[in-house]
Amino acid sequence: QVHLVESGGGLVQAGGSLRLSCAASENIFSFDAMGWYRQAPGKQRELVAHITDTGFTKYADSVNSRFTISRDNAKNTMYLQMNSLKPEDTAVYYCTGGGYYGSIYYPRPDFWGQGTQVTVSS
Repeated sequence: QVHLVESGGGLVQAGGSLRLSCAASENIFSFDAMGWYRQAPGKQRELVAHITDTGFTKYADSVNSRFTISRDNAKNTMYLQMNSLKPEDTAVYYCTGGGYYGSIYYPRPDFWGQGTQVTVSS
């Protein structure tokens, strides 16, 4: 069973930055794609960003140019650098690992972390 553990969440003021980390219990080379999802209270879970094993990245329009996803294969860890945070970024953030739904544009989240809370105050 693969375990993914997120860390780095917290409370930050609007305009601030946070870096989330996702540590995997096994070699992340086994994942064709890894991603970050978020779920705000009363809203559906949404894909924020994902990265493939070849380094392809894709972002939701709402975070493009503010967030950066990366992975360190040697440390079996994925990151999400979040800059210029807005109150609407407040959510529980989940990391995932898995494959694709037929295309690198559509990650398939086979494994999920437990989530980390990000709260952005105005």
